[in-house]
Amino acid sequence: MLKKIAPISRLFSLRLALVVYVVLPLACILAVTGYLILNALERQVEQQMQNDLELVARSIQLPLSHALERDREGSMLQALESAFAIGRVYSANVYDKDGQEIASAGRTDPDPQKDKLTELAAEGERRGEYGHVAGREVYSYFVPLTDSGGRISGLLQLTRRESDFKEDISAIRTKGVMGLGVAVFFMSALVLYGHHKALGKYFTRLSQSMSRVAGGERRHRFKPQGPREIVTIGERFNFMLDSIEKAESEIRERRQVQEELQSRLRQAEKMAALGQLAAGVAHELGTPLSVVSGKAQRAQRNRQLPSELDSTMQEIRHEVARMENIIRQLLDFSRRNEQQKRNVSMKQLAHSAYASAVEEARNTGGELLMQEPDKEISINVEPTRIEQALVNLLKNALQCCPKVSVRLTWGESGGWAWFQVDDNGPGISQDIESKLFEPFFTTKSVGIGTGLGLAVVHGIAEEHSGNVEVDKSDMGGARFRIVLPLSQQGQNRDSGPRE
Repeated sequence: MLKKIAPISRLFSLRLALVVYVVLPLACILAVTGYLILNALERQVEQQMQNDLELVARSIQLPLSHALERDREGSMLQALESAFAIGRVYSANVYDKDGQEIASAGRTDPDPQKDKLTELAAEGERRGEYGHVAGREVYSYFVPLTDSGGRISGLLQLTRRESDFKEDISAIRTKGVMGLGVAVFFMSALVLYGHHKALGKYFTRLSQSMSRVAGGERRHRFKPQGPREIVTIGERFNFMLDSIEKAESEIRERRQVQEELQSRLRQAEKMAALGQLAAGVAHELGTPLSVVSGKAQRAQRNRQLPSELDSTMQEIRHEVARMENIIRQLLDFSRRNEQQKRNVSMKQLAHSAYASAVEEARNTGGELLMQEPDKEISINVEPTRIEQALVNLLKNALQCCPKVSVRLTWGESGGWAWFQVDDNGPGISQDIESKLFEPFFTTKSVGIGTGLGLAVVHGIAEEHSGNVEVDKSDMGGARFRIVLPLSQQGQNRDSGPRE
């Protein structure tokens, strides 16, 4: 399998860009400048070495001229020897005007060019040139010698090895190249160090922050530091993360709202279907049950009816009454008539529901309590429906277990009114809490509960734009609270105790 080749942009880092676009151009400029400076310096050194040889020639020119004019060979040799003490002279030669060698010191040219020497002596001018002496490349400097009358009497030739020039120039070139290399090295180090201090470490921190976010640390944020541009990038990076987090939060909230709406829609559709079914069943069963109850009642009027049949007819009428009660609950569950709301006292609704549930408390042997707030509270509701919901809650609590204590309270808080029913029964397990308001779901024994009471309560609360809350009671059992919008009139009153 072929490896994926990384794009050039991934390999071309900022550090490499600095080297390519800053260090290399500066190095090229330094190299060209150094080359020009070295050439100028080499020419200057070469010229200086030539001038040194010329100074030596001039220093012995006058003594040699006098010695040549007086034909003092010893004085000439002494003057030539002094030239070796002054500078690095390879050879020194004195010629007459005909090109014949008169005196020499150092290396001697075995085959001097007499014509050239005669020509130089005749010209009477100083001259320097490169040539060969004794098989070596040398630089020769020629100085004419004159007598006391100013006539040219001979020629002085001083030579210096060309290697002396090359060695000095090579040393200068080597030092120049080394200096250039050191300059380029320190310049590169300075640029890279400056990059690290000014940009590199901050880009590294930004990259590490991005890696941490990519690794799952969504709450991590970059701490903007360094130059203004890096700080701006870091702030934009943090702003981007905040925007993403905000957008994700909004998406989650919208998704949750959508799921809740879909759940409510499904529940509403299910409740509508069940309501339609319940209405149909109640309508179809209502008439036959009335007929059965009427027949049983007429049969009981017969005084000659045996006692066993009379007892049977009574049981039939009792069961028919129970079925009629179920039908009424079915009708209550399916009822969605237009509401006729009005402002009514919560105290009045509570007392009416309490009076309707007292008989159930006597039958079950339970205790029914009522706790009133100090202030009057009014709500805008359909009184009959709210009273029905309260009665269902009270009867449901009274039927949870024998000799149960049930407490009814009400109040308002934060623009909402509430009726609350508490008991000291066994409470509600979390396993069935989500099913409490489903139609026909009940935990009571067969023949006692129909599973429609809490469903009717939930439907009535939703009709009034409220809801039903379930919690654990301070009495030890269950707590059901119907929460309803508080009417404008009720809000203008002093609120009662809040819980």
